[in-house]
Amino acid sequence: MRYVLALALAIASTATIAPAQDEPVLDNPYYDDRSTAAAVIESLYNAINRQEYLRAWSYFEHPSEQTDQQALQDDFEAFAAGYENTSSVRLLVGPEITEGAAGTIYYALPVAIEATNSDGALESFAGCYTLRQAQPSVQATPPFRPLAIVKGDLQPAQGPLETILPGICEPD
Repeated sequence: MRYVLALALAIASTATIAPAQDEPVLDNPYYDDRSTAAAVIESLYNAINRQEYLRAWSYFEHPSEQTDQQALQDDFEAFAAGYENTSSVRLLVGPEITEGAAGTIYYALPVAIEATNSDGALESFAGCYTLRQAQPSVQATPPFRPLAIVKGDLQPAQGPLETILPGICEPD
C-alpha cells in the first residue's frame, strides 16, 4: 500500500495542468509596473499582447472629474476596438527625458513598435509617449494618481525597430 501511495504521489507531482479548451495559452507572463515611464509603456504592451484591454486602458490618464460612466465605457470600447485585429506587439523604448513643474513630473519616452495583425501582416509605428505623475508626497486626497500616460503620438514607420526609434522626445 505504501508503494502505491508513493507511486501515485510521484505521478501527481509530475503532471501538468492543461488550460481549459477555451482559455488562451499566453506566452508572456503578466507584467504590471508603474515605477518608471519605460515600465508603464512595457506594461501597456504586455496587457495588449495578453488581450487585457481594460488593463491596457488603465495606464492612460482619464479625467478624474468625468463621472459619466457611459462616456467612460464608450472611450474604453473605442480603445479596445483599435486592437481587435492585433495579435502581438514588439516594443523598443529609447531614453526618457524628465521635466518637473509645480509638483508634477513629466516624462517623454521615444518608442518604436512592430504590430503583428491577426492575418500575419506587420505594421510598424514610431513616436513619443508623454507621461505625468503628481508628486506622491503632495497627493493628500483620494484617489491616488499613479504615473500615467497623458499622450501617445505614434505614426506609421518603415524599417527595423532600431532604425525607426526616435532619438529623443520632449515633454509636452
